[in-house]
Amino acid sequence: MKNLKITANLLLINLVLIAFTSCQKNQKEEENVLATINNEVKQNSKAYSNLQTITSEIGHRLTGSENGKEAEQYTYDLLKSYGYDQVEFHEFEVEAWARDTVHLEINDEEIEEVVSLGHSPVSADSEFELIDVNNGLRADFDSLKDEVKGKIALVYIGILDGSPEGLKNIHRSEKTALAIEYGAEGIIIINQVPGGVLLTGTASVTGSLIDIPAVCISYEKGMELKKQLAEGEELVAHIQMSNKSEVIKSRNVIATLPAKEKSDEDIIIGGHLDSWDLSTGAIDNGIGIAAILDIARTYKALNLEPKRNIKFVMFMGEEQGLLGSKQMVKMLNENDGLENVAYMMNIDMSGNPKGYNASGRDQMLSIYDKIGKDIKAVDSTYENENTSKAGLHSDHQSFMMEGVPVVGLVGNLERKVYSYYHSNGDDFSLVNKEHLENTVRFSAMFLWELANLDEIPAKKLNFEQTKQFLIDQGLKEELELGNEWKWGE
Repeated sequence: MKNLKITANLLLINLVLIAFTSCQKNQKEEENVLATINNEVKQNSKAYSNLQTITSEIGHRLTGSENGKEAEQYTYDLLKSYGYDQVEFHEFEVEAWARDTVHLEINDEEIEEVVSLGHSPVSADSEFELIDVNNGLRADFDSLKDEVKGKIALVYIGILDGSPEGLKNIHRSEKTALAIEYGAEGIIIINQVPGGVLLTGTASVTGSLIDIPAVCISYEKGMELKKQLAEGEELVAHIQMSNKSEVIKSRNVIATLPAKEKSDEDIIIGGHLDSWDLSTGAIDNGIGIAAILDIARTYKALNLEPKRNIKFVMFMGEEQGLLGSKQMVKMLNENDGLENVAYMMNIDMSGNPKGYNASGRDQMLSIYDKIGKDIKAVDSTYENENTSKAGLHSDHQSFMMEGVPVVGLVGNLERKVYSYYHSNGDDFSLVNKEHLENTVRFSAMFLWELANLDEIPAKKLNFEQTKQFLIDQGLKEELELGNEWKWGE
């Protein structure tokens, strides 16, 4: 009997040793994969050169334009050249907006530094008194009560210096929606970046045409107008514009790296391919697209086989109301494919990550920390500073609104690049090659470990759970302003 006990104990010890050795082996293999990914990107990254090609040979990528079509084909062909068999166009038809002409006069003075905001009317000729509505938040409009009605609202795009502490800014489209709600006849938005920088972007919360003309002017001119109004001078603004709005066909580009085990689970990594037309969209969102394409290239170059399917998606129409991602979600819902989406990773105008944002799914923070430690073991410069706060206004929103867990980068780019957001200065000269390749390296390693987790703690939420999640994240009011709240009162 004693010998049997000794034998049983020895067998148990051997099993434990085998399990421990197997675990160590798996851990070592995983570290080797991350190191291999890191080395491949360092030695062979094409992100910077591809982005240079996109911006110099294609230029802007406005949805529905010839440039936009060229960009769709370019990314499709590139993914094919990397060895992806499953590359497809997801074609959709939407109404798209494009600027034509705009003129702004203040008391008969022609304002040269002005640009139309997206989804302004096809034709407008509005001449009304100008009223300063400060930050353009609901409290600002409320404080003026009926004074805004029948006037053109002047609002700051950010939060003005000297404003009360703790104010939460809202999107330019939401400020426009408030202007319409309070009866304004037009809106002039002041950019927050000095130096005559002009900003565009949609002024529509729905992606449809708005009822009033919306324009952006320079910081300098805006501050001058605010001063004049504060001194009691009466200003009359005259906005004339013409724009185009027509039904166009556009295409998301989707490449799939098949799973070796969990073929019924998809990890989506996406970013928007389209840009506005004032410049070449190198930062918004050229750096995101270039990084995603190079992650796809890296995985194929190394013949990696993930546990779950990884879908690389180039969305079109983001700038005009998340059009491409909304259409993809609609397609997935119609085909019962949304239940298969285990996670959505979005890279939009962010880079050189020091961590990742769990977007309100706090149960993932320990997972992110563990992944970060693995990345730090390969490159000690990675900071592993993770956050968890959900936000709106990029393609992740379309998935988050359906309960899908999403993740974004905690970016660490130079501050100056954000000064040219949606502006006439968003060109390739802003791109930092090292930062772009850091985006590829760290995100490729992060994505690999996420896709290969045995189980993902964050699950898809149902309709009611999603409602509560968005309330808890403080997003209900913004979604109501954008007519995106679908849960009623």
